[in-house]
Amino acid sequence: MPWRPDWAYSTALMTKALPPTRHIISINDLSNKEIETIFEVAQGLLQELADRNVHYRIGRSTDLAAKSVLASLFYEPSTRTRLSFESAMLRLGGANITSADPAVSSAAKGESLADTIRVISNYSDIVVIRHPRDGAARLAAEYSQIPVINGGDGSHEHPTQTLCDLFTLRSKKKSLKNMKIAISGDLKGSRTIHSFVYALARFGATIDPLPAPGMELPEHVDRRLREEFHSRIVSKAAGRSEAGGAIDALYVTADQPHQLALIPEPEDYGFIVQKKTDAVYVTRFQKERWAEKERPYPKIDAKFMRDEKYSEASVMHPLPRVNELDVSLDKDRRAIYFQQAAYGVPVRMALISLLLHLHKNKSLQQYPGGFAEPQHPVYVQPIGTGITCGNANCIVCDPAERQYAANKFYIVEDEARQRCKLRCVYCETDINEDAAAHFVMADMTRKIFSFGLTSLARVAAERLRHFVIYRTAAEATAAGFQPRETGKKAHTG
Repeated sequence: MPWRPDWAYSTALMTKALPPTRHIISINDLSNKEIETIFEVAQGLLQELADRNVHYRIGRSTDLAAKSVLASLFYEPSTRTRLSFESAMLRLGGANITSADPAVSSAAKGESLADTIRVISNYSDIVVIRHPRDGAARLAAEYSQIPVINGGDGSHEHPTQTLCDLFTLRSKKKSLKNMKIAISGDLKGSRTIHSFVYALARFGATIDPLPAPGMELPEHVDRRLREEFHSRIVSKAAGRSEAGGAIDALYVTADQPHQLALIPEPEDYGFIVQKKTDAVYVTRFQKERWAEKERPYPKIDAKFMRDEKYSEASVMHPLPRVNELDVSLDKDRRAIYFQQAAYGVPVRMALISLLLHLHKNKSLQQYPGGFAEPQHPVYVQPIGTGITCGNANCIVCDPAERQYAANKFYIVEDEARQRCKLRCVYCETDINEDAAAHFVMADMTRKIFSFGLTSLARVAAERLRHFVIYRTAAEATAAGFQPRETGKKAHTG
């Protein structure tokens, strides 16, 4: 008998209160178990609805979402993401409404994203959004009554592309554990890469960066891989740990949470370096995110793939491609990028069905408030004063959104340095102290300030609202605060 999901879309269910709204903004909003659940549902849909001639293509439809409407809200160009989401909804039997050109929407009149999403929430049951600002999808979710799916926000993340990528790898390798993946191209500007490397690290992968010159992983992504996902930098040349950057080095990642090393003995790292690559993941130059429109850029072609270490490596690309992936590889048995694009439909069908509670599986309904519980306390900076996100492309820096997007930060403890750092809730960029910035905590109730953020993580949650953080003592002094009597003098320079 064909596979049938255990759908619970019945009159009895509709009389019950549905679980809280769930949003998917980052790949880290999903646990590994939840990702596997999505894949199980996607595989079941493929088994039931696949094209009879092309096994990886959805070729038939169902009426499972016949009472649901998807809104696609795209402020940037898109082909695969928008059309695969809309195809997924139509294949589920649902309907689509779309705003695919900001020039002919109310955005051209100056309407804020916050207002737009509140209106669209009345017209549909679920929304997928693409936006040029980092963190825009997170802001949209704060004002939405319905599930929000991030279809790509600035250079931040693209979580559903990563789901398609992982599903593709899983179909070839059967397991996501302990693979070795090379990633080539613009690693700095590609939101797809940022979601992808986080997911790979969580599944215990070894990541081999092959960046174009000057396009290495952003510093905050590199730091999270090392400090929070327990990746270790291993030199490809020497086969030993090194403290430098990721160029010509591997990220070797533990395959269990909080496990500090994948292999116990340093001499064994030579095996990791020499291990054949399971996949080469190619990305285009993200020219829309760079001032220079022409830069030296690596090209993956037949000559590159003749290297013995790539002999069994699948070739992947999120598409579109420009000149970074030679068309001569299209007929190579290792090329799977068009199959990868086809998998966007069943994977997004599965995600939509789970977010709309059409499926009885409860694994995506366990977190209240719409997001996975944050690992770190959240600090909200008083409006109009103190520190702001340092990412100029963050949604909080958009003049139209400032009144809706407070400067909010996760308080992340840096145990190695025995201090705290701030991470923007929207774009997830870290704000770190450096030689030019000596953060101070100002207590609004006592009008005094102290140096550093060491004690911020220990402040009770209800008291955080009484503090303002400044980059320097001079800023705090100018705002009317005095230094705490600690034997130190305030630096006002």
